[in-house]
Amino acid sequence: MSEPTDLELEGLRRAAFAIAYRMLGSVADAEEVVQEALLRVYRATEEGERIESPRAYVTTVATRLAIDQLRSARVRRETYTGEWLPEPLLADPGAGPAQQAEIADSLSLAFLVLLESLSPEQRAALLLHDVFGYPYAEIAGIVGKSEDNVRQLASRARRQVERDRPRFESSDEQREELARRFFAAAQEGDLGALESLLAGDVTLHGDGGGKAPALAFSLQGRNRVARTLRNWARRGFAAPGAALRRAEVNGQPGAILLDVEGRVVAVMALEIAAGRVQAISSIVNPDKLRHLGPVGNLRTLLEATE
Repeated sequence: MSEPTDLELEGLRRAAFAIAYRMLGSVADAEEVVQEALLRVYRATEEGERIESPRAYVTTVATRLAIDQLRSARVRRETYTGEWLPEPLLADPGAGPAQQAEIADSLSLAFLVLLESLSPEQRAALLLHDVFGYPYAEIAGIVGKSEDNVRQLASRARRQVERDRPRFESSDEQREELARRFFAAAQEGDLGALESLLAGDVTLHGDGGGKAPALAFSLQGRNRVARTLRNWARRGFAAPGAALRRAEVNGQPGAILLDVEGRVVAVMALEIAAGRVQAISSIVNPDKLRHLGPVGNLRTLLEATE
């Protein structure tokens, strides 16, 4: 293999990021993995190493680096303040319908949270086989296990995840209409309208990481969640100059809360199924928002309405 062109490097970068982000749930950590993986490709070509499939090579390197990252990240997450949620990823405006469908299925916040219950090797085996279509024999070489062992890892992971795997609204039109109504009701603080859109056992998740005001633990139940959203509307959404901008978050309907200077202070994502909002995730930890642009201060925003 000769030195990759810029176009080839971009393709390799996307391939490495796709696996690294799903493995780690962190944009910053995934980008570190990508940089190291591409650096190793460059070094290999400089040294004249024969690489038959650059994509397979970079996937192998990215997966192994992600497994190493997960082993240290698990310790950090055990001491994380409050509920841990992945860093939000906004939809790629250049992605086609097929790519968007893949994002919705395998990049949702709910699915990534489920992956947290798996060991690093289980996570790699499941993702590489079920999401990226790698054969077990090839995965065995990537993770350094036997083929039978990899099959067992993927099977156990699949059983563990499938029970709680989210089911999303199949119709984009229905999903978008319900999301539009939800965010309109949330901004207006309309308790009745919110309750009519929420599933009876809806769950509200919040991630502040101890660095921004957030839920201490998840809330469940239509009335409790609707009242909490109404309180948020009276404060954050109603702050002078604040704006709630719709966005695709990890392939699902969502929104970004901006302060008066257009800085990001929160990201929300919805899980919609059976004509109702099944779960809401709110990420306000500033460390998890920096890749989206300048980050504002949520406390300052809230104080403006007191």
